[in-house]
Amino acid sequence: MERWQTPSGDYVVGQVPKDVRGHYGSTLVSFILYQYYHAHVTQPLIREQLLEFGIDISAGQINNIITEGNEVFHQEKDQILPVGLEVSDYVHVDDTGARHKGQNGYCTHIGNEFFAWFQSTHCKSRINFLTLLQAGHSDYVLNHDWLGYMASYRFPRGKLAQIASHVPARFDTTEKWKAFLDQVGIGSDLHVRIATEGALLAGVLEHGINPDLAIVSDDAGQFNVLVHALCWIHAERTLNKIVGINDKQRQAIEEIRTRVWELYDQLKRFKQRPTKREKVRIETCFDNLFTTKTCCMTLNLALKRIYENKQELLLVLSRPGIPLHNNLSERDIREYVKKRKISGSTRNDIGRRCRDTFTSLKKTCRKLDIPFWQYLLDRVTGSHQIPFLSELIRQRAPC
Repeated sequence: MERWQTPSGDYVVGQVPKDVRGHYGSTLVSFILYQYYHAHVTQPLIREQLLEFGIDISAGQINNIITEGNEVFHQEKDQILPVGLEVSDYVHVDDTGARHKGQNGYCTHIGNEFFAWFQSTHCKSRINFLTLLQAGHSDYVLNHDWLGYMASYRFPRGKLAQIASHVPARFDTTEKWKAFLDQVGIGSDLHVRIATEGALLAGVLEHGINPDLAIVSDDAGQFNVLVHALCWIHAERTLNKIVGINDKQRQAIEEIRTRVWELYDQLKRFKQRPTKREKVRIETCFDNLFTTKTCCMTLNLALKRIYENKQELLLVLSRPGIPLHNNLSERDIREYVKKRKISGSTRNDIGRRCRDTFTSLKKTCRKLDIPFWQYLLDRVTGSHQIPFLSELIRQRAPC
């Protein structure tokens, strides 16, 4: 920095611009973040690239830019999910493997046409998913929703009547919740799981999430909460995997698959022009198709299993705005699959948090038609000419 001595003997010292981060300006910082989180360029290659550009920078400095001092991005990512859940009629969900510190872990995606939100955790249970749906809260709530959930899973009536006297109640930490379970004598793993799921779901609803929010998934059990809708593409894969042992069985499989896709086309047309008459006709077609008896026992069992999911597969008949498949979530979460192939696992908690944050921001920017490069430059410089993504989600979502 320049230093000038005035006639009085004092010194005037130049000031570093506000957007300078350490030794580097906003453009270089944004470039490194863009290369790493958007283009999937590894840190050694980023350094090699910058050295060839004539920029003297160490591997440690690049790592610091990628992982440190990104609190403004973390805060914006945390705002995406609660707003997205608030303005949406449905969300797509999925999860994939995401190793961390050399151990198996998972990343869960929640999103739709307006936002994408990712969070990596050590497991993929329903308790974990309900915790994510709380969007930053950590409440275990005892109310009638809690009692109703446990009753629906055949919680012992005697024990249910005993603990009903504790309603209403709230526990804001896991330690207090576990102490309550010990106090009322809920100790078996099954009963603890059911009670915990119910308390978390009651908390989700109490924090304002629409109880009619549709969760579109690939039939993974942990996502079966609120109003569950299933993906037709994943349902048909069950039939696609079946191998007939003779020509007759192979012909039966092909005929069934053809009828499934014909029904799928009918559902797509129904979404465009829903009528009560067409709804009844499609339900009848569904029943006839998935109760068909063929010469292939494996095919019959697959059809029976799909038929048991009739309510989730035909939810679109009562709510035509819901998608028929979960392809959006499949596409969004592919980002983690690519990253996993390039870099393997994250090695510390800060790196994992940054990966979740910048993937969420990047995908959400894409859905909102905001160039990710311009977004990064705007946030790093602190100009904030681009509104917060949560505000844009609220503007884009239908009323």
